Amino acid sequence: MRFIILSSLCFLLCGTGITFGQVTDTAETSLEVEPIEETPQPATVDTVKKPFKRIKAGGVSAVVGEYVIVEFDIDLGFIELQQQGASIEDISRCQMLGKLMEDKLYSHHAKQDSIVIPDSQTNSRTDQQLQYLISQLGTEEKVIEYYKKDNLEDLRKELFDVNKQIALAEEMQRTIVDKVEITPEEIRNFFYSIPEADRPVFGAEVEVAQIIVDPEVTEAARQDVINRLNDIRTDIVENGSSFATKAVLYSKDEGSARLGGMIEGIKRDAPFAKEFKDMAFSLLEGEVSEPFETSFGFHILYVDKIRGQEVDVRHILLFPEVTQATLDKARDKIETIREQIVADSISFGDAARLYSDQSETRNSGGRLMNPITGDTRFDLTKMDPTLSAQVYNLAEGEVSKVFTDSDRTGKRSYKILTVTRRFEEHQADFVKDYEKIKDLALKEKQIKAIQKWQEKKIKETYVSVNRDYSGCDFSNNWLKN
Repeated sequence: MRFIILSSLCFLLCGTGITFGQVTDTAETSLEVEPIEETPQPATVDTVKKPFKRIKAGGVSAVVGEYVIVEFDIDLGFIELQQQGASIEDISRCQMLGKLMEDKLYSHHAKQDSIVIPDSQTNSRTDQQLQYLISQLGTEEKVIEYYKKDNLEDLRKELFDVNKQIALAEEMQRTIVDKVEITPEEIRNFFYSIPEADRPVFGAEVEVAQIIVDPEVTEAARQDVINRLNDIRTDIVENGSSFATKAVLYSKDEGSARLGGMIEGIKRDAPFAKEFKDMAFSLLEGEVSEPFETSFGFHILYVDKIRGQEVDVRHILLFPEVTQATLDKARDKIETIREQIVADSISFGDAARLYSDQSETRNSGGRLMNPITGDTRFDLTKMDPTLSAQVYNLAEGEVSKVFTDSDRTGKRSYKILTVTRRFEEHQADFVKDYEKIKDLALKEKQIKAIQKWQEKKIKETYVSVNRDYSGCDFSNNWLKN
């Protein structure tokens, strides 16, 4: 399928941060587009090998509704794709321009349809980007210099505008595909319309279960970490020390520690530990919590800013020290469990229910759920590389050796795994692979719905394309031939 059509369903590709201008006239206003003088030949799909050859930075490439796309936007589109690790080898300037026009078409009609994106949502996204840029470049001054802005507020405003239009485009796309439903008969017709020789081949998949044993935390170790957090809190509250600095120095949450412990835009339905959210929404702005415990460890929390139904916080995470004797005891426990399973004294599922310390999988006999698909099957070529390596050579029903596991905070645990079912690479079967076939059929129908919407809206929308791109083989009828 072509680049442009695939991008219609890839909402994340809308977030390329492409900068664009805005026309103050209405969508019906006639706007003469100047040709790009330095490009004597029309752009074609083949003119792709050097996408960063500068043409005319201010040259207008196209206008869609109220949005202007300039040559620099196309350059930025390629740069953003490269920064995301995507290959640009087979993407032409024509295709990139088509993608940008598609984004602007969504944004324009999102406004026409009165789709509203809350400023709080856009502010949160923008603040996170700025924090990330500062963490990468070191200081606000370096960020301002790098992006050639007069001040941080100018950069923030530009990011805000870009993020707002990206969000509008994403929401417009969702409103189109969310209306698409598919019936069992359509799924059947989709599958059997594919010649047997051309039916998709699904890679090898496995269903996996695991048992986790955590080293026991002694009461003395728990009290010690609480005392350490109380000392940090006292230094902040009574002596005026910086919470952010303390987080950088001491917090074991590596993701937030480098940002001074900052976590932005927490909502009440956000996927955080209940104790963490309860504390975040119980404090006043500027208040520092007492130490409290979650499944991740022990925290103190500072409310940085309250914004309506969202709150920005900083936190410091510590977890109790675990002695070597405690680690050895946990390893001995899981080795014993493994020996009992291998000897058929207990089933893997029953052992998980009785002994596993992982509450999320314990009740299901240790069975893992695929976070991408929502079912129990994992494609061996797409699953987490570490997990894939641990189960790749396991036969169905075989129990792995004991592995040492560490989470992002460095907290250690021990685990054993088994493959409960293995599905070898095979050609699609309507019964066995019904859910996968359903997804393929639905995506095809969504693509057709998007194509139909685009065809209709392009006819209704003011579109002007620079004549230097008149030779492009666009997927959509942007030239209105």
